[in-house]
Amino acid sequence: MAATPDAAPSPVLTLIPARIDRLPWSKFHTRMVVALGVAWVLDGLEITVASAVADTLTKPETLNLSSTAVGLLATVYLAGEVVGALFFGNLSDKLGRRNLFMLTLAVYLIGSGLTALTLGNGAGWVIFLYATRVIAGMGIGGEYAAINSAIDELIPARYRGRVDIAVNGTYWAGAVLGTIGTFILLNRIELSLGWRLGFLIGPVLGLVILLVRRHLPESPRWQIMHGKAHEAEESITRIEREVEQAGYTLPPVDESKAIEVTPAEDIGYAALTRVLFREYPTRAILGASLMISQSFLYNAIFFTYTLVLGKFYGVSSEATPIYLIAFALGNLVGPLTIGHLFDTIGRRTMLASTYIISGVLLAITATLFYAGALNAITQTIAWCVIFFFASAGASAAYLTVSEIFPLEVRAKAIAVFFAIAQCFGALGPVIYGALIGNGDHPIRLFIGYLLGAAIMIAGGLVARFLAVDAEGKSLEEIALPLSATGRRGRTRAEGASSPFST
Repeated sequence: MAATPDAAPSPVLTLIPARIDRLPWSKFHTRMVVALGVAWVLDGLEITVASAVADTLTKPETLNLSSTAVGLLATVYLAGEVVGALFFGNLSDKLGRRNLFMLTLAVYLIGSGLTALTLGNGAGWVIFLYATRVIAGMGIGGEYAAINSAIDELIPARYRGRVDIAVNGTYWAGAVLGTIGTFILLNRIELSLGWRLGFLIGPVLGLVILLVRRHLPESPRWQIMHGKAHEAEESITRIEREVEQAGYTLPPVDESKAIEVTPAEDIGYAALTRVLFREYPTRAILGASLMISQSFLYNAIFFTYTLVLGKFYGVSSEATPIYLIAFALGNLVGPLTIGHLFDTIGRRTMLASTYIISGVLLAITATLFYAGALNAITQTIAWCVIFFFASAGASAAYLTVSEIFPLEVRAKAIAVFFAIAQCFGALGPVIYGALIGNGDHPIRLFIGYLLGAAIMIAGGLVARFLAVDAEGKSLEEIALPLSATGRRGRTRAEGASSPFST
């Protein structure tokens, strides 16, 4: 009898996850990481440029905006990131990783490019300016969800931790690029032109990367879980062929790692809610704790560091870019140098260690600050050391929420936790800005630093007890896909059988 249009999809036995995880590192993986990892560079670049030109936009020869109007630029950008993450995260799970990482980058290019075309400070132009920042933020927010999903699903399991952490850490490379770029543009070029060129640095870089991304394949994992078996075979064969052409001999596939899936259709936020609260509640607590604690600390320190330097140490606004570069480099070096330990020593130990160490160091620095033992240089050095560890931990938080939930809701999970982090993180600048005040009461900031330290240490303790030992494991072993036949909802780590234990 012929199948009716409403007939249930047939189960498919696949080795695609095992074929991906057995691959040696090759030029394909390097090209993919460069093409996809630029998302964090662009975000760091955008936020830094917006911060650097904030004072410039209040001058009569530019847009002559009020300080309040300029301050709202950061707010609407962050709001755009949250909306974009949630909207495009859902589409990424529904339409595919490749479709979305092409679309989200295009949205960012349009938004940031249009920002440079703001021509005046009338009500209409101000609305136009805010709208362009929302659009740019939506593109970057969507990138976080689509890119983390694609990287995790295409990188072999034994490299996944270090690669994801390093990529997330490149946010600070964007911060360095934005600082240097705007410093040159605002001091060497007429202000009315310089600030516009600053907002075009990201789109120029993004346009080049967009061309590179055109040649990347869709995630075979996503394809096979969504009933696209033929397309999945084409994608994985193309990847294997490219690796072999680079001179590598592929190891045999472990047949015992075959997994049977029946493509799932219900992949909306309702499915994610069910996964978070019914099947993986402790993982939901873990993800929220890691993301909230790191976001609060980062936003509190990063968005007020110039105030601290100016109010307590007398550093001029012209000199602050030098201190920002040092701060950003400390954040960049951490993920690049100790990220591999999350694959070797393990997720649990490294997450707990980086969070707790950074919290303890912040408490020590707070004590030295209150005692008057620091100056602008030693304060910056202290921040660099603190965020050497905190940056690796924060990057690992994104890795964690991207690998501990089923494939069909992965992008949405990243989006939800990203949104939660941004909402709580937004409290940091407000609280710490009030504590800094005019720099007359260092005890207030001392207490604020102790609060930040306690929050980071709490995040580390949660990781110590709830972290998932995901190092070296296939994504399907960490969290069974919703489409897995005979799925019980939990992996071996949570007390149930694995599809690989044949």
